[in-house]
This record gives sequence, C-alpha cells and structure tokens, in this order.
Amino acid sequence: MAQNPAVNQQKIIITNNHGEKLVGLLHETGSTEVVILCHGFRSLKEHNTMVSLSNALENEGISAFRFDFAGNGESEGSFEYGNYWREADDLCAVVQHLNGASRVVSAILGHSKGGNVVLLYASKYHDIRTVVNVSGRYNLKRGIADRLGEDFLQRAKKDGFIDVNNNRGEVVFRVTEESLIDRLNTNMHEACLQIDNQCRVLTVHGSADEIIPVEDALEFAKIIPNHKLHIMEGADHGYTAHQAELAAVVLPFIKEGLQHYKDTSSQVSS
Repeated sequence: MAQNPAVNQQKIIITNNHGEKLVGLLHETGSTEVVILCHGFRSLKEHNTMVSLSNALENEGISAFRFDFAGNGESEGSFEYGNYWREADDLCAVVQHLNGASRVVSAILGHSKGGNVVLLYASKYHDIRTVVNVSGRYNLKRGIADRLGEDFLQRAKKDGFIDVNNNRGEVVFRVTEESLIDRLNTNMHEACLQIDNQCRVLTVHGSADEIIPVEDALEFAKIIPNHKLHIMEGADHGYTAHQAELAAVVLPFIKEGLQHYKDTSSQVSS
C-alpha cells in the first residue's frame, strides 16, 4: 500500500504508570482524531499488520499511533509472558497522553494479544467507543501447552520459570510462574461482559488461523453486546496474504465510529 508522502511520522515517548518509557510512532495527518494500534505477543510496532493498517488510516487522512508495549521493541521494561491487564494500563497511559495533547482517541485496534488488550481496556476504562479486535484469544488457558508442553505448570512451579529455546538451543524468552498464573487468571469472558453497550466492537479473524482457532471469534460474538463479526476466508494469523482485505474491513468500521463521534459532538455543541 502506497504511503502518503504528506504524512509526517514522529517518534513519541510516553511514560507508563510504572515509570517505564513507551516508544511509539505517530503517523501525523493533521487530524484531531487518532487511532491507536496495539501489537501482539513478542511482536513490535513495526509488525506488518501494524504498519499496513497505519498506512491505510493515513491514506484516509486519519492519524495513527503504533507503539511498543513495555518489555517489547524500543520500550523500557522487562518482557513478561502474561501482563494482559498491565498492557491495558500501558494503553491507558497512551490514551491519556494523546487526549491531553489536544487529540481525540477515536478508536483502539489490537492484533492477537493486542486484541485481548483492547478488549480488556474497553471493559475497564469505558472511554473509547470504537474497538477492533483482530484475532484475539478468547480462552487464555488454551495455547500454552502448544508452546511450553503439557506439564508447563508443574515445571514452572518446580523451577519458578520455563525457558523457551530456539532451534539452536538459545533462550528466546523466559516464562515465570507468576506470569503463567497471570495469564491463566485473565478471564476474557468476565471482562467482555463489562464492555458498555455504547462501545462498538469489531472482531476480525482468519478462517485459516494456525495459532488461535476461529471458534474464539465466535465466542466473543456471543457475549459482547454491541458486536460485529467478520471471518476472513483463507486468512492466517498474520494476514500474510490478506493485508489489503483486512484494511478494507477495518477502515469502514473505524470511519463509521468517527462520523458518529462528530455527529454527536456537533449536537452537543449546538
């Protein structure tokens, strides 16, 4: 997707409530409204989906902000396997910063674990009316054994951690017992029941997702009150061959929310 040459990209540093610096990139189009994009597990603001959706938004004249959660990418802090609610609080620090800089955060979008984070944010803070969950996981008890082995909890309790190695035997990341418990105790069902009816939620999921089953998207659709579901035929977890199609689904939903906000604001001011 071609990038708009008039767009100015600015690096912005925001401190979270743990004193850690979060590093993000603002795609500045001059719009007051801004959409925040949240990456997934062990990912970055430079992930293909984050970049292509930011470019798609800027081509529509909508400013976008993509950032690294604490412990990821350029941001400070230690990487943790869990941290779902903590990342929702990171997102809160970003929202507050941008709103305080004469911006209006009109939508939040997250991919994979980032999808979980934007839903958790909506369930706790109730101040964003347009939320896009791209391939988030409904049941956080699933998917752990695939990565860590069936006996993950016993091993973590015995040693206090599990090291995940690459093919060369090098430690890629460490999963602590505490972070495992954090993930197991994060209940997406209970959280989604707390999302306001005024909050519009779009869930997009690939039918060929090899990491998170498409059934998870159906579960979100059952319990989120103001919800729209789009299953993308043939798309994998990273939307490898479906980036343009993903943007074509997400953008109209975000623009509808933007128009609703503008209409509501004009009614209030008049």
